[in-house]
Amino acid sequence: MIPNVNQTDPVAGLLQVRDRLAAALLRGGRPKGSCELIVVSKTHGTDAIRQVAQAGQRIFGENRVQEAMQKFPDLRSEFPDLSLHLIGPLQTNKAREAVETFDVIETLDRPKLAQALVGERNRGLKLPRLLVQVNTGEEPQKAGIAPKDLNTFLAEVTGPLALKVDGLMCIPPADEAPGPHFTLLAQLARAHSLPVLSMGMSGDFETAASLGATWVRVGSAIFGARA
Repeated sequence: MIPNVNQTDPVAGLLQVRDRLAAALLRGGRPKGSCELIVVSKTHGTDAIRQVAQAGQRIFGENRVQEAMQKFPDLRSEFPDLSLHLIGPLQTNKAREAVETFDVIETLDRPKLAQALVGERNRGLKLPRLLVQVNTGEEPQKAGIAPKDLNTFLAEVTGPLALKVDGLMCIPPADEAPGPHFTLLAQLARAHSLPVLSMGMSGDFETAASLGATWVRVGSAIFGARA
């Protein structure tokens, strides 16, 4: 059983975040609806997720394949149009389960994982939409492709491996201002004609929205702090 540790009313949190996102788009001169909200439901229970879904939310993000497999089959039966994103690191030995569970994998970050996804496609599975995770801060402890290596990586995965990549994702360093990292990611996406930018979390999603994010990933601002 996944514990529900939300300390706020998740529906009230959802409505507040939606309002803040709309205001951020307005400030950034961006069209209404040009950035979608991914509600990060990792570590939160199905009751809290159901409340948010009943309020109209349909896009959710999970960090772990096994946790998503435990929580979302029943929720998908209740909300058939629900979309589920993998926003945490993916081990190659979980590739098949991830492909079967998620609609979007945002954390494609190495050739070995790309090859594992190709293997699942060759077995007849339909692949989710794919984003490449970029390590904009080049932090050694963090997953993602370094900006300087992105050209080569994209050429490999979209060329010989024939994977379709829709966009880029990043998690800026915790101790740095996020704006320059979001700007860099947007520049990289434009250079490669990639339309999707997943960037911004609870503490900085408004900045991300004003700088071109098409998806923002927000959890604690909706559900409250995780235990």
